[in-house]
Amino acid sequence: MTIRLLANHRLKPLFERHHVAWLSEEAAERQDIRPLRIGILNIMPQAEEYEYNILAPMGRSILQIDPIWIRLQNHEYKTSDRRHLDTNYLPYDWATALGTLDGLILTGAPVEQLEWSDITYWEELQRILRLARAAGTCLLGICWGGLALAKFIGIEKVNYPRKVFGVHRVRTLVPDHVITGGMDDEFWCPQSRHSGIPDEVLEAEERAGRIRLLAKAETGGYVIFETPDHQLMMHLGHQEYNSSRLLMEAERDRRLGRTDVGPLEGIDTSAPVNNWRANRNEFFNSWIKHVYLATPYVKGLENPVPTNEIVVAPGAEAAKEELP
Repeated sequence: MTIRLLANHRLKPLFERHHVAWLSEEAAERQDIRPLRIGILNIMPQAEEYEYNILAPMGRSILQIDPIWIRLQNHEYKTSDRRHLDTNYLPYDWATALGTLDGLILTGAPVEQLEWSDITYWEELQRILRLARAAGTCLLGICWGGLALAKFIGIEKVNYPRKVFGVHRVRTLVPDHVITGGMDDEFWCPQSRHSGIPDEVLEAEERAGRIRLLAKAETGGYVIFETPDHQLMMHLGHQEYNSSRLLMEAERDRRLGRTDVGPLEGIDTSAPVNNWRANRNEFFNSWIKHVYLATPYVKGLENPVPTNEIVVAPGAEAAKEELP
């Protein structure tokens, strides 16, 4: 089961070719399971081409997931298929009017080097994040989306003179964490970003109790961190990427003549090997499980499970008694 798709959805052949589980709407309705409504605020270039990257790992979950594609009203989407957006994407207010969002994913965007005030949709995005956080929605920011969530809670990014680009080794810092605890002590993660947050800034924020640091990369510093209640998860890498996406970006940067971008690191571009897929699946599955546990609609529960009650204690995190 998992991802719900219309029978004629454009991604169906790709899902079947790569053995990603999916359910038709008709089959999903026959199961006595409420699907998780996961909003995906997709502002990646060529938005429609990126959709598979984010759905594929979630399709490994045993839970039903209803992806709700969300579009910004103050963004032009210059490189995306307008007809596809008009048919499949909704403004945030429309999406939430149709039902509560259990989770919301904010993708990357090619605006890292811009000042926040120069991003045309920044005010709209902040409003969405305020509404989602107040509603108890679990938020996951990826790459620039993670930097945007960090800015939302008062942590500023800095631009790098040279792009962090390639597949880098990452070290897990909290082995028993409810979301990252199932990942290897060291794992590989694609990165593709022109900005980040200095280590000393994030370490000061952790000492102040405002965030928790979860993973650190050999290149680019801390790459996964969260708010202590687990509601906001920030991942500055691109764990969801496949190797072809990295190669495409490398070719694009070469074609544009970018002087601040070196060759891809940590991957043989002539014979690329994906050595991060298992940890990709684990990360997204664990986040989906956390969303499920935090939702107010878990069978037999009248109220949400407070996210800060899903763990026993810092450094020794584990689920409490099994939920009904």
